[in-house]
Amino acid sequence: MFADRAQIYIKSGKGGDGHVSFRREKYVPAGGPDGGDGGRGGDVIFEVDEGLNTLIDFRNVRKYKAEDGEPGNKKNCHGKDGRDIVLKVPPGTIIKEAETGQVIMDMSGENRRFVILKGGRGGCGNQHYATSTMQAPKYAQPGQPARELKLMLELKVIADVGLVGLPNVGKSTLLSRVTNARPKIANYHFTTLNPNLGVVDLEGTKGFVIADIPGLIEGASEGVGLGHEFLRHIERTKVIIHIVDAAGTEGRDPVADIYAINKELEAYNPDIAKRPQVIAANKIDAIYHGTDSEEPNPVDAIKAEFEPKGIAVYPISAVSGEGLKALLYHVNEMLESLGEDVTVFEQEYFPEMAVKSSDEPYTVKYDEKNDQYVVEGPSVEKMLGYTNLESEKGFTFFQNFLKETGILQQLENLGIEDGDTVRIYGHQFDYYK
Repeated sequence: MFADRAQIYIKSGKGGDGHVSFRREKYVPAGGPDGGDGGRGGDVIFEVDEGLNTLIDFRNVRKYKAEDGEPGNKKNCHGKDGRDIVLKVPPGTIIKEAETGQVIMDMSGENRRFVILKGGRGGCGNQHYATSTMQAPKYAQPGQPARELKLMLELKVIADVGLVGLPNVGKSTLLSRVTNARPKIANYHFTTLNPNLGVVDLEGTKGFVIADIPGLIEGASEGVGLGHEFLRHIERTKVIIHIVDAAGTEGRDPVADIYAINKELEAYNPDIAKRPQVIAANKIDAIYHGTDSEEPNPVDAIKAEFEPKGIAVYPISAVSGEGLKALLYHVNEMLESLGEDVTVFEQEYFPEMAVKSSDEPYTVKYDEKNDQYVVEGPSVEKMLGYTNLESEKGFTFFQNFLKETGILQQLENLGIEDGDTVRIYGHQFDYYK
């Protein structure tokens, strides 16, 4: 079974708790605190595996959890970090937040590995809380809690060219003739139940990848039949080959069929309908041998209708191979004019947003001794632990958090100036307005 959608639940590891203990050694009657820090919780990571082409594994197992960090121990022993969990997905997989449907990451192009949930940071042991006035602290910091998300995974096939057309017009036959793909071919209306990929090798070119999108029917964009499930696979293609039964072997009007399919593409996604398109007028062998030579050639009617609109029409026979070479070289020229960029969907949902909590207390103060401004508080620490400050988007998100919670305003109220230092839980930043 071909699986191109799956809903799963993921959870990162909880940070280990800090430990409370004191040195108890011979000849050291008043040993200080020696509680170790808790280990970091494991991350949930997605990684592209070129050997996969389906999401079937996620249909069988729906819950995934990283390992918790171990708590700290006495004698300053640090708790062991929890193991990350790495989920392998096929290229072209889009990770969405299940409730909103917003894109978290598109595992395409250069996106090969992505940390979607960071594990909780381990808590500090009591050794960190000793001061000149409190030399025997009897408390330690708990580890940060785990994070969890419900995800919808969608596989959108990565191909340069998509074959579209009504059922039984010869798409699978064409694919089997021009590529190394071997799709099942039969003379009935629900032939292809999953997209088939094949590589077209053309002499003098580097070739291209072509996908046979399952036969569409009218109403597909509204979810009729399986059309809505399969239309997503054409979203990445750069060029569309629209195959039509030019001979009208089933009594249909090829011009009307082309308009019907284009209407479905536009209803599903207007951007797809605007992609460069070429029409392959198939089954010309049936025209030449099955009709009276005095009757008008239906291919001429197709050309008269669509070539004035800038859409080239190539008469072909997928069975005999007639006209295929000219069609493929034309498609290759179209691809070369479009460049090599892969369509990658932009991130819309940031998991860090789920931990925003502006109602938790925080403090903003000026440390005269170190000439620094200090920001502390549960919500700030939580956000800092879950945000990847090394990425531009993560750093921008953290800045927005400081602004929305009023922290930046409080710093300004205290008289902070450009170039002053702000310390936030082990991180130091230079302030610039």
